[in-house]
Amino acid sequence: MQHHYRTEPYLQQCETLVTGHSPEGGIVLERSIFFPTGGGQPGDSGQLIWEGGSIPVGTTTRTGDGNVVLVPGLPQALPAVGTRVVQRLDWGRRYRHMRMHTALHLLAAVVARPVTGGQIGAAKSRLDFDIPDPLPDVQRLTAQLNLLIDTDLKVTTGWITEEELEARPELIRTLSVRPPQGHGRLRLVGIGEGPAQIDLQPCSGTHVARIGEVGRLTVGEIVNKGRNNRRITIRLDD
Repeated sequence: MQHHYRTEPYLQQCETLVTGHSPEGGIVLERSIFFPTGGGQPGDSGQLIWEGGSIPVGTTTRTGDGNVVLVPGLPQALPAVGTRVVQRLDWGRRYRHMRMHTALHLLAAVVARPVTGGQIGAAKSRLDFDIPDPLPDVQRLTAQLNLLIDTDLKVTTGWITEEELEARPELIRTLSVRPPQGHGRLRLVGIGEGPAQIDLQPCSGTHVARIGEVGRLTVGEIVNKGRNNRRITIRLDD
């Protein structure tokens, strides 16, 4: 059974069951709408509510065996295993992460160089690229990205087996982190369809449905981090 954050990224609230507690005091749910930290995207926050109680969710992580764990924002009694709870996202924060994550895929498509690192935030996000001098022009890059956003291309999801991915290494953009192995298949996120497709790469994060939802953005700065490593930061304009 897949978690809701993967199959229904726009779901902001739903019921589920508590199935366990982590040794560190986190909460494991049967199906989670909370995205766990990974791939440069922060874990979701929000709230759990049940009959007679509630608890803030500070962040969400994943254990080594794949369980999604909600980390309480305050030290207090946890809902017991078997409790039916309502999970409620901090939707404003999550939606900005969705917009930012899709915007970084657009940035990777426009720059078209290997990615050496990245981080998603609600206020600003960045990708590091292996780019030789000269540095890209900030204003030109901003204009290119906003023109792309105006096309409002559809964001698609699909799957590829690990064997198929090995045969198509061009799909892997990130040099520093390989896609997770050992699960048999990986999720693919694309921008555009058919001849109009401008990007396709493995990704487990949450994204908007169409790139027009990203809105206006600005390339804030391009920093030389040494040895052809260039850090490009973006900000949403709203």
